[in-house]
Amino acid sequence: MHEWALAEAIVWSVVDYVKANGGKAAGKVVVSLGELQAIDKEVLRYALSELIKEAPFKIGEVELVDEKAVFKCRNCGREWSLGDLKLEDEVREFIHFLPEVVHAYVKCPLCGSSDYEVVSGRGVKIISIEVVK
Repeated sequence: MHEWALAEAIVWSVVDYVKANGGKAAGKVVVSLGELQAIDKEVLRYALSELIKEAPFKIGEVELVDEKAVFKCRNCGREWSLGDLKLEDEVREFIHFLPEVVHAYVKCPLCGSSDYEVVSGRGVKIISIEVVK
């Protein structure tokens, strides 16, 4: 499960950041989860709760926020979201494992172009870390 690997990366990134900023602990941590990644939030929450126990200091609440996938056509300028599309479960699974394949399955709903950018909704990002001194 890649959620465990993500949780480990999050925890150790928080540890490194707090140490680099002279902290003794971490308060609230906010993490953004891109919709294209299709993260199982409950598995990630559980993994975080277990891996935080291994941190060398206390890490407070970890808030997980969703980042919707938004696309913008380079041809006509139309913006749309993943929720606007009717995709088969199999296609969603392909996109989950390799978000770059979205271009093979999705076209602009207005002009039909496959020349578009993913504006948001990719990856996992730490938005903020409260450093406790």
